[in-house]
Amino acid sequence: MTMQTPLRRVLHLGAAHDGTEHFWRQRLTGAATAILVIFFIGILMATVGQPHDHVVAVLRMPLVSASLALLIVVTAIHMQIGMQVIIEDYIQGSALKVVCLAANTFFCYAIAAVGLTAIVMIALGGPPPHG
Repeated sequence: MTMQTPLRRVLHLGAAHDGTEHFWRQRLTGAATAILVIFFIGILMATVGQPHDHVVAVLRMPLVSASLALLIVVTAIHMQIGMQVIIEDYIQGSALKVVCLAANTFFCYAIAAVGLTAIVMIALGGPPPHG
């Protein structure tokens, strides 16, 4: 007979002791992404068809650039967690699973780094376009 409450058993579900942590992190990043995408659609609607200088001026606004950076980070985290769960559930063989998990993490970090670099370059007035 155990002296643990049902909540205690749920909070440490599974051998890794983080069964609900992935669940909640996935839900929170999904909700944050949904909210930030609405803001992103507003930015798109405000800039579509506008001259390049106007679009750059909008993207250089601190609130806009910060929200776009946050969208990229939150979406990359959401993507990484989602693919990690799929890999852990469906990939057989520990060596292949480790390679896939490493590739997933690297890919998500790379996507976030490229997106953040682009936003920082625009926000800080990066080098002029070539051509």
